[in-house]
Amino acid sequence: MKWLALVLVVINLCVWQLSDYTAVDVKLGSTAGGSLPRVASLKVQDGGAGSTAPVSSARECVRLGWIASLQVAEALKSHSALARAESVLLEEVERPLPSLHWVIIPPQPPSAALEQFREMQRRGVDSYLVTEGANRNAISLGLFESRRAAISVLEEKKSKNFNVVLVNFDRNQISYALAFESEPNLAEEMVQALEAGYGAEFDFVEFNRCESVATPENNP
Repeated sequence: MKWLALVLVVINLCVWQLSDYTAVDVKLGSTAGGSLPRVASLKVQDGGAGSTAPVSSARECVRLGWIASLQVAEALKSHSALARAESVLLEEVERPLPSLHWVIIPPQPPSAALEQFREMQRRGVDSYLVTEGANRNAISLGLFESRRAAISVLEEKKSKNFNVVLVNFDRNQISYALAFESEPNLAEEMVQALEAGYGAEFDFVEFNRCESVATPENNP
């Protein structure tokens, strides 16, 4: 009986170990005997700690001027430095310049102005007859950037009994500017190349982040 009991204990131990081994084998069979999980399934899902948001490609908007000549402006627009730029535009701007100081004999009736002008020409006085504008039929005795120079001429003409006055001469000038888009790390290099082609520094150079045409607020 003792031997029979011992044999039964040994048989029970063997059966118990065999059942554990079979269970482990079944659990491993899904990977060891089947296909490995796809690589894509191992990636972190969007919005997880390891995800990275796409970086927007910012552009630099550059504007520079003033360029006095249309011919020079067009040449700069075709400069090789702008080969990598986008949206290259040539702007024409009428901008005011500082007024000049104008010494004139005030406007008169046409016949009187013409007669006095001819008399001054015979006497060798440097002058010309104004034929248009608000001061039509005035006689001009000089335009000056310097107010001091204008006053000097004014006093000299008054000493010769000319009825002269000093007025402002307003003026405008057509100027040109270039505007283009560039990658931020190239913008300053492009401006330097354009200044080298222009032969001088520009009056102004503006660098600004280009504004997006579409934004989430305006275009949901």
